[in-house]
Amino acid sequence: MSRRLAVLATCNLNQWAMDFEGNLGRIKQSIRAAKARDATYRVGPELEVPGYGCEDHFLELDTVTHSWEVLAALLSDPEDLTADMLVDIGMPVIHRGVMYNCRVFLLNRRVLLIRPKLHLANDGNYRETRYFATWKHRGKVESHRLPDCVARAVAAAAAGGGAGAGAGAGAGPAAAAGGSGPGGGKAAGPPPVDVPFGDAVLKLRDALLAAETCEELFTPQAPHIDLALAGVEIISNGSGSHHQLRKLNQRLDLIRGATAKAGGVYLYANQRGCDGGRLYFDGCACVAVNGSLVAQGGQFGLGEVEVVTACVDLDEVVSYRCSISSLREQASATCPPAMVDVDFSLCGPRPGAAPPTHPSPPITPKVLRPEEEVAYGPACWLWDYLRRCGASGFLIPLSGGADSSSVCAIVGAMCQLVVAAVREGDEQVIADVRRVAGYGDKDKNKDTDRGAAAGGTGAAAGGGGGGSGGGGGGGGGGGGGGAALPTDARELAGRLLSCVYMGTTNSSRETRERARALCEQVGGYHLSLSMDVVVEAVVGLFAAVVPGGRRPAFKAHGGSTAENLALQNIQARLRMVLAFLLAQLLPWARGVPHRSGAGWLLVLGSANVDECLRGYLTKYDCSSADINPIGSISKADLRAFLQWAALNLGYPVLAEVEAAPPTAELEPLIEGQQPQLDEVDMGMTYAELTLYGRMRKVARAGPVAMYNACAALWRGRLAPTAIATKVKDFFKFYSMNRHKATVLTPAYHMESYSPDDNRFDHRQFLYNIRWPWQFRKIDELAARDEAVAAAAAAASGSAAAPPVEGAAKAAAALH
Repeated sequence: MSRRLAVLATCNLNQWAMDFEGNLGRIKQSIRAAKARDATYRVGPELEVPGYGCEDHFLELDTVTHSWEVLAALLSDPEDLTADMLVDIGMPVIHRGVMYNCRVFLLNRRVLLIRPKLHLANDGNYRETRYFATWKHRGKVESHRLPDCVARAVAAAAAGGGAGAGAGAGAGPAAAAGGSGPGGGKAAGPPPVDVPFGDAVLKLRDALLAAETCEELFTPQAPHIDLALAGVEIISNGSGSHHQLRKLNQRLDLIRGATAKAGGVYLYANQRGCDGGRLYFDGCACVAVNGSLVAQGGQFGLGEVEVVTACVDLDEVVSYRCSISSLREQASATCPPAMVDVDFSLCGPRPGAAPPTHPSPPITPKVLRPEEEVAYGPACWLWDYLRRCGASGFLIPLSGGADSSSVCAIVGAMCQLVVAAVREGDEQVIADVRRVAGYGDKDKNKDTDRGAAAGGTGAAAGGGGGGSGGGGGGGGGGGGGGAALPTDARELAGRLLSCVYMGTTNSSRETRERARALCEQVGGYHLSLSMDVVVEAVVGLFAAVVPGGRRPAFKAHGGSTAENLALQNIQARLRMVLAFLLAQLLPWARGVPHRSGAGWLLVLGSANVDECLRGYLTKYDCSSADINPIGSISKADLRAFLQWAALNLGYPVLAEVEAAPPTAELEPLIEGQQPQLDEVDMGMTYAELTLYGRMRKVARAGPVAMYNACAALWRGRLAPTAIATKVKDFFKFYSMNRHKATVLTPAYHMESYSPDDNRFDHRQFLYNIRWPWQFRKIDELAARDEAVAAAAAAASGSAAAPPVEGAAKAAAALH
């Protein structure tokens, strides 16, 4: 008896919401690649036809209609892509007036089964119940009438005999479906008008195959357990799972665990890329067998299509299951599921291919370090956004601090990935970089201010007249518009990245120099300007219109707190105005014509998740940008990334940036006094903010619960009243500044405690910032804890009050 060896394929696809033309092309490419590797089954991501991120477009009937049209185009394609290939597609389907998130199985130009999702994702970033319903009839199937466009495609294929066309399914859900296959075939029959719709298993000649979809893997009572107990050897999962820092371990554990308890083959497919929103889908298509990973795709990458194949031994699945006594007992009591008969063999060779000889061996899962996730996830997201939005590059207001330097380094990482993909011959990346950066176009990039590869002095960029002036310099060098393709990441950065240091009299020489050095190391075009004249003009205008011509002064010069804040905020807001002006006109000023004649740059923001949570930012300052690659990353993770990037990305000045204390540099520097420091201004450390953020969002702690948690964590380090003050201060500033979250720049989602107001963290933005009820309870608890501590100290003869010391170490340890 020969072994049942099957070559199966899964994939990562970079789909784009509502781009039906492009999505169809990528689906076809993945099927071709799977066939080229002799696979007999291909599974794709969740909702791959319209793209997962369509959101309220799912409520438009056009979205469903176009999805069926794509399916019809796939079935009628001259290449006959479904010939001798079981193809598993994700798309929305309306059945009996209800919209479902479905898997559609195709074979030999026929629709075999439509399987609706049983459990929907409806937390965090997901809102699937806004558009779809769950299929509540477990183990049941009904008849679904195919739309005319698909029925015609099936009929035309049957009438023409189509490559690999086989026997038709009957009119009911219990009828057989399919056609010829590696193991043989039968005569063509009439095309079906109705197909099975529901929770069913495909009963192939040599295997049982079923699907679950994304969220179902994460549910407590996951379908794969019942399917395995029912004897299903192969379970697929077309997913739309987004990147979150340190999340991949959990996903891989669940995938391996899905087959460790009850055996089986598990194929996981996912999107990979930015499909139009804040999320980055991080791929990692993989295959697991009996608890071991045997194939794994990349988590991040610029390629639009990655197909992952594995040869699996289905007899090993049976042997594994038979060896577990408890599994045998539970399986023997399991009722068989609804099945759709398919006259097709997964095992054995495809027509014209050599038979598989041995199964794929187990491999060690590849999980990136958090610093690598910070580098490459946002870098890939930025590339997708840039190539699809029509811009010709990025502009970063580069202050020389940790946040904006992190953004600059991420753009540098993006350029390195692009050059690597070009070297590997990725045709889509080559086409995109030619279009965006003008490679091979003699009429583009004729600017003479970029200089040679070692840099050079560029055209001056004035900061607004009067005594304000600026200087510009190019890093990365030219090569000219006629260069065929990028071969050096610094040269590419010289085309795509512009940085501007917008200094004032409050800025230090150190930050100015760090900004210049980093831009040069990355290869970008650098400007440095002084904006004092612009600030003075606005302050002068204010004095001209207010009664008495009063002029505000910094606190260091005798001004009030209100004056001090206003003068800081006007600097920050003017930087935003200048950044957008430069982004709009810098390509024109440099003489870099765009393909449309109006090149422009995307302004990148650089506010981190902790500052957004605390509200430590000026509304409509440089935190207001087009997009923000670090808006959901903590300060601690950014600092670790800077240390890693200094060594691994080749930007050594980042080590100096990381070592420097964070400072806004918005107040005058006074000799003999410590400069303005962020943590002093905030009244709390970044480590504490990370702790508060995780407690508030992940642990769902209100003020009282957070006090109790912090009191337990910091017992012996801080007095209860000091802990109470810290917690109350956090909630006071959080609620006071909550309105700022409503206008945060769209940011790459990465952190589980992100305060993103758009869809992840829904809260009011008008609070009673005194929190009278909650804070009174905290004070009562703190007084009680103080009394208990005093009594314990008296009994032991030690000091009554515990030492009061910073909580940063404790917070960092928990983080």
